[in-house]
Amino acid sequence: MMSLADMQKSFMDNVLDEGAAMPKGWGNRHAAGLNVYRGNYRNALVEALRATFIKTEEWAGEGPFKQAAINHIIAQPCASWTIDDAGAGFAETCAAFFTDSPEVAELAWLEWTMLAAFSAADSAPITLDQFGLVTSEFDEAQWLRLTIELVPDLAGGLVDYDLNAMWKSLDQDKAMRPRLAKEPPADKKGVLVWREDERPTFQMVSPEEITVLNAVRAGQSYGEICMMLAGDAAAPEQAQDAAMRAGGILGRWVQEGLVISLNA
Repeated sequence: MMSLADMQKSFMDNVLDEGAAMPKGWGNRHAAGLNVYRGNYRNALVEALRATFIKTEEWAGEGPFKQAAINHIIAQPCASWTIDDAGAGFAETCAAFFTDSPEVAELAWLEWTMLAAFSAADSAPITLDQFGLVTSEFDEAQWLRLTIELVPDLAGGLVDYDLNAMWKSLDQDKAMRPRLAKEPPADKKGVLVWREDERPTFQMVSPEEITVLNAVRAGQSYGEICMMLAGDAAAPEQAQDAAMRAGGILGRWVQEGLVISLNA
């Protein structure tokens, strides 16, 4: 006799792969019922992916997107308690499926990251006035050891394509979409994703800004970040330029409401 755990595993193996061996003792009647259940299961997950990756489906096309979604469901079955998590890893699935259109995977990554920003914990960012009040009496030592806490919904990454141009073009006629080469451009682009009030948003930024973001998340101080941007054996004017660039990035983040606190 099969244990309940073995039967459950065999059942799920069949749901995910119609070629898997049926549970011991099951016949044609059970197979027919499994086919119906498998179809309902896949349709529910495909619809969940369609609801999450609206722009990705629009860019890739309904048919190719559905094939990628089915591949994802089979290769990475959702183990979460909520169907909303079915999209985890879908960008990687798209990267493997749309090898001639790598921008599809980047668009999928963006939509998944925006969903994560939407569901991130609430926070209370500091204002420009508060920033000015806190830093107004900073001496050089305090600036150098300053560390920054960012809102939890802020994320960033490096991409090859201008996702902003792609996103906007989807609201236009297909003929207006930007022409993308099969090979991605040589220069990487930065993307910041966060929640603005209750709406996820994103902005294309310089790759350097993503470098700074990663450094801040790693707990590096403002002084360490300036040194990193300036490079080894930097001349005084290079160090000053790096400090200005880091300060400009920090100022924009405060203005966008992305900084929770300053610790010196």
